[in-house]
Amino acid sequence: MTKTSFTLQATDGLARTGRIDTPRGTIRTPAFMPVGTAATVKAMMPESVAATGADILLGNTYHLMLRPTAERIDRLGGLHRFMNWDKPILTDSGGFQVMSLADLRKLTEKGVTFKSHIDGSKHELTPERSMDIQRLLGSDIVMCFDECPALPADRDRIAESMRLSMRWAQRSRDAFGDRPGYMLFGIQQGGLEEDLRAESAEALRAIGFDGYAVGGLAVGEGQEAMFGCLEYAPGQLPEDKPRYLMGVGKPDDIVGAVKRGIDMMDCVLPSRSGRTGQAWTRRGQVNIKNARHQDDPRPLDEDCTCPACRNYSRAYLHHVFRAQEMISGMLLTWHNLHYYQELMQGMREAIAAGQFAAFEADFHALRAEGDIASF
Repeated sequence: MTKTSFTLQATDGLARTGRIDTPRGTIRTPAFMPVGTAATVKAMMPESVAATGADILLGNTYHLMLRPTAERIDRLGGLHRFMNWDKPILTDSGGFQVMSLADLRKLTEKGVTFKSHIDGSKHELTPERSMDIQRLLGSDIVMCFDECPALPADRDRIAESMRLSMRWAQRSRDAFGDRPGYMLFGIQQGGLEEDLRAESAEALRAIGFDGYAVGGLAVGEGQEAMFGCLEYAPGQLPEDKPRYLMGVGKPDDIVGAVKRGIDMMDCVLPSRSGRTGQAWTRRGQVNIKNARHQDDPRPLDEDCTCPACRNYSRAYLHHVFRAQEMISGMLLTWHNLHYYQELMQGMREAIAAGQFAAFEADFHALRAEGDIASF
């Protein structure tokens, strides 16, 4: 099995560009990972996701363990074959979903017992079980099992949660074992407390991981607080390993995170927005359901090469959304994912050329102009 590696190719300020090499392909960083929660990026075929420029997808341990089950996916040849995606896959540990089920769960030192949101059946998720599920799925990048409190929370609760997560990180590392060709990422916690983040980073460094995530953000604290945390959190993590900001975000969140040293991100936003009539463009957000688009023969973005912009008008996209046709979500999701990947490529090129500050200024200036005038 080919080994995995991370190579830092260029920096510009704190922004970094590089590559993660895995047996299933190279992930160019900074990277945006589309979310394929239940072994599918909603409204997209895997070939279409690849065509947007995505190097890696995210799968969801919690949802897949409940349905169709990790054991069934393993019997059917693993998650890559099951969903027809031959590039790398990162799976989350299930910790975030369990957090969001606070009223259905019981938390102990051992792990979490919870009721399925599907049928009410009882399940237990521990660091060891999470590692086992992710091994059965066959994901290339495995996340250690953690506990993530929703913000705001008081300092004692955040500290207690972080230290539990660090004990679980050690158990995850032990249960993961030696798996050449696969990567295990640790997850930094500590809320918005700089000293708790530092304590968490030190604990993770002592255990040793192939990559490190900044966890516990994008959980209600707002962009200003998140950026405040990112002023120091990435720098507390090893420079020679990938840094992954979990669950982010909007385009301006992503640019701000890369500026502060983040290499990888994921978010449901481009696909979820696409299904609800929202398009992300270089001029900001476009709400295709608005009546102003109903007679507009122009594309969403005349500089975009995705199928929605190349082949369809705003008037058509408005019509199929209003008519609740499936193609609406398909086209808008494709556009959004294409735009996100184009944004990542633009940042990679800008960092390599030492032009990130100019790229960021242009990004914000065009968004400030807003959408094109009504037709």
